[in-house]
Amino acid sequence: MSAPDRERREGWYFARYEDRLPPEPLPASPARDFVFQALAVLATLLGVHYLAWRWAASLNPDALGFSVVVALAETLAFVGATLFFLSVWRIEDPPRPPAPRTVNDLRAEPLAADRPIKVDVLIATYDEPVELVRLSVRDAARIEYPHPLVLKVHVLDDGRRPAMARMAAEEGVRYLAREGNAGFKAGNLRNGLEHTDGDLIVICDADTRPLPGLLRETLGYFRDPTVAWVQTPQWFYDVNPGTRLPEWLARTARLGPLGRGLGRVAEALVGPVAVGADPLAADPLAFYEIVQRCRNWCNASFCCGAGSVHRREAVMEAALKDFGARVAAAVRPWAAGVSDPGLRRDLSRALAGQAARHLELTPYRFHVSEDIYTSIAIHADGERRWRSVYHPRALTRMLSPQDLAAWTVQRFKYACGTLDIAWRDNPLRLDGLTPWQKVMYGATIYAYLAPLWTIPLLLAPLAYFFTGVTPVRAFDVTFFGHLAPFLLASRVAFAVRAWRVPTWRSEQFHLASSWLYLKALVHVVTGRPLRFQVTPKARARQRSLRLVAPHLAFLAAAALGVAWRASRLAAAGGPLQTAAFASNVFWAAHTALCFAPFIVAALALPLARERDRGAP
Repeated sequence: MSAPDRERREGWYFARYEDRLPPEPLPASPARDFVFQALAVLATLLGVHYLAWRWAASLNPDALGFSVVVALAETLAFVGATLFFLSVWRIEDPPRPPAPRTVNDLRAEPLAADRPIKVDVLIATYDEPVELVRLSVRDAARIEYPHPLVLKVHVLDDGRRPAMARMAAEEGVRYLAREGNAGFKAGNLRNGLEHTDGDLIVICDADTRPLPGLLRETLGYFRDPTVAWVQTPQWFYDVNPGTRLPEWLARTARLGPLGRGLGRVAEALVGPVAVGADPLAADPLAFYEIVQRCRNWCNASFCCGAGSVHRREAVMEAALKDFGARVAAAVRPWAAGVSDPGLRRDLSRALAGQAARHLELTPYRFHVSEDIYTSIAIHADGERRWRSVYHPRALTRMLSPQDLAAWTVQRFKYACGTLDIAWRDNPLRLDGLTPWQKVMYGATIYAYLAPLWTIPLLLAPLAYFFTGVTPVRAFDVTFFGHLAPFLLASRVAFAVRAWRVPTWRSEQFHLASSWLYLKALVHVVTGRPLRFQVTPKARARQRSLRLVAPHLAFLAAAALGVAWRASRLAAAGGPLQTAAFASNVFWAAHTALCFAPFIVAALALPLARERDRGAP
């Protein structure tokens, strides 16, 4: 039976989405940028005003320690909001030059004998299904280009599987494997670089399926010889698209033409709304459309691995400089004590050779977050001033995490990797980065420190429910008069920046991930080794109850606390106690609303695998 027939028989779960194409990027709007910037400045000023009052006049003297902890959490949250506003300050898409014809169009110094551009597509795999990788290989082979091009596809198999080697041979692509798995995916990519010679490198994961226009739309940026890589959005084409709001109101809510009309009015105001879409908050549109796209103007868009195109020269040059710096660092302590210049020079040369034999050249940093780590290293090259480009149109399609367990594996890896980079090689200390690049990388790192302020704020209502202690003197008009304007301005500013980009589910999951990110922070600070876990491509067979144990505990404690405090207030009463109770109930309810979809995702029955439902 042929491979296509075998695929049709097995019935991949994503087959129903095969004809889907990525949405067009939203048009940039300088006017919207200006409105957002004005609102962001207003929100920042109101936040400073609130916090100044908060520290000076609202701390509860009867529970000063508790009050200080909550006020400090609010301050840290405000810093995070300010960094976020700076990191999404404006959108500036670079002009896209025409596709280069030959390799000399990419070089600062042309070759004497010009030739076609060489491009290597590296598909990294470890334990993913062979037939899934076959789909990626076939789509990579279908990449189109308007000029002669030397395109080679390579399967980098860290699983060393005979079946994968046979598939590569059947598809007419190169199969590369290595003896060990040192360096995780970065080591696998290094092995690919050692056996290829392309001018440009396309990085793909096992499930990354390039669209035909990938090179046609991205290679033009490399006409600028300082462009080191181009990152394109990662698009999960298997995410449940849901039901558009007009149709949902008309059919599911049974409102008929009236519902359809109301839905169209709502979408005209806020953009497309899909009911039931993306139950796992897996769609990365918000990250790419808002965060990455807003970093182009200050050369701070970083590499996200799959879907990126790299200049070999930039990757190798950064690796060689890093290798030289590590050799020099290894030699320096030994040579420092030798006073004679000639003897010190000879000793340094001898020690350098010895050190070089024991160090590894790492084109991509050996790390679980090799993509952003390598981005930092290349951006920090003060001599070359390499540029990165974020191209706003999705030109690859990938598979999303299939359940909460897979989603958690992916996000825990992201958090551990980013926090480990900050802990061991903080980009804020690198002289080669520009101030704006430090702000952008700092904002990314700071976002993963969110448990330091979100968890105290989440637990504050529980403290009130069971002890009656409040973190402020009183939940009165003065308190809300200072807090409400800041919160309102912040929400409106964010809504303007995220116009027509759905973000609510992402916000819910970000808050619900506080315990996960706290676990990652403890993991890094305590020095536990990082492991590169491949995001599972199949659904788990069991519910993920352990992943939501803290969330269920919070809901139970909140429900019990509300009942307890209500019974105590029934006798005491009083307007201030009622205001404090209502405020804490509102905040606990907001938290429960954010936790709900996370819990539902964990408790949902896992779908059967390929034999029953066609999942890979």
